[in-house]
Amino acid sequence: MSPIKADGPLVRRLAELSVGNVTSGVDLGRLTRWRIGGMADAMVEPDSVEHVAALLAFLSNEGVPYCVVGETSNLLFDSSGLRGVLVRVGDRLSGIEVSGSRMSVASGTRVPHVARTSAAHGLAGIEHIVGIPGTMGGLVLMNGGSQRKGIGSHVASVQYVSETGEVLSYTREQCDFSYRHSSLQGRRGVVVGVELELEHGDSVSINQEMDEIVESRAQRFPQDEPNCGSTFLSNPAMYATVGPPGKVIEEAGFKGMVLGGAQVSPIHANFINNASSATSDDVLSLIGLIRGTVHARTGFLLDAEARYVAPDGSMRPAHEVCDDRGLTREIRESDRNRLSDVV
Repeated sequence: MSPIKADGPLVRRLAELSVGNVTSGVDLGRLTRWRIGGMADAMVEPDSVEHVAALLAFLSNEGVPYCVVGETSNLLFDSSGLRGVLVRVGDRLSGIEVSGSRMSVASGTRVPHVARTSAAHGLAGIEHIVGIPGTMGGLVLMNGGSQRKGIGSHVASVQYVSETGEVLSYTREQCDFSYRHSSLQGRRGVVVGVELELEHGDSVSINQEMDEIVESRAQRFPQDEPNCGSTFLSNPAMYATVGPPGKVIEEAGFKGMVLGGAQVSPIHANFINNASSATSDDVLSLIGLIRGTVHARTGFLLDAEARYVAPDGSMRPAHEVCDDRGLTREIRESDRNRLSDVV
């Protein structure tokens, strides 16, 4: 598909829809947390649920490729960019309402703000999300969390817009939450809001626990480098047998290893940093070598939490792309010519 022209009819029609801010020619390398990706043809930032519904209905009816993002904290865009529309759900679609033990949160609201707001109202249960970058929509979609917890356990309901523009509501049970999974994944719609059911607690104690979590993350994780957070999911069976991903990857010799512009963090081996103009191929090659080598050593296959976004806007776990491209394999001596160890 040819790029959308900045002054072309599609951009003009998007502007005429009045469904939020429209930008043509967006540099994904500047926008995304990994600082990787070429140009996206256009970006729309909706202002309301109604805007999201009208926009998705239009894009679907017109057959225009699109990709929905929040803070992009777990996304790896292809370095060739996005030949379509980036639908960004962020500050323009944010807000929190509290009633008793329930919090209604718009999907573009930043996760740490949600956590601190719950503490301010003496509501407990989601302390573990305080240090997670990103927006609530993405957190709910991935059932994100930390300390092996997920936001899904405190979700009462989710408001969702289908790819055809239908506004729907799902219960916690319908979302089928499990570890870093929900039934909403793999669809083309948008999480636009979530209602949380929390427990009453003491604000001082809740904030203290959050402070400790933030401090612990600052000490253990590379927070000042461009990365997607944890690259690989923690497999409970692997965790019980050989340990968490970071430990297993380090023991396989990858900590600090560099391939092209991508580097396995010397601070925590489950993070891959964009150390120097990394490409999507650099990151995928590292993911494939780590996945294949760890499997050869332990018998466990690491699945990626990071999701790859293709130029047509389709999205899937990065390890599936590695498998398809033949990148998932044990490290060989010949690979040493492409790799450097800077630990």
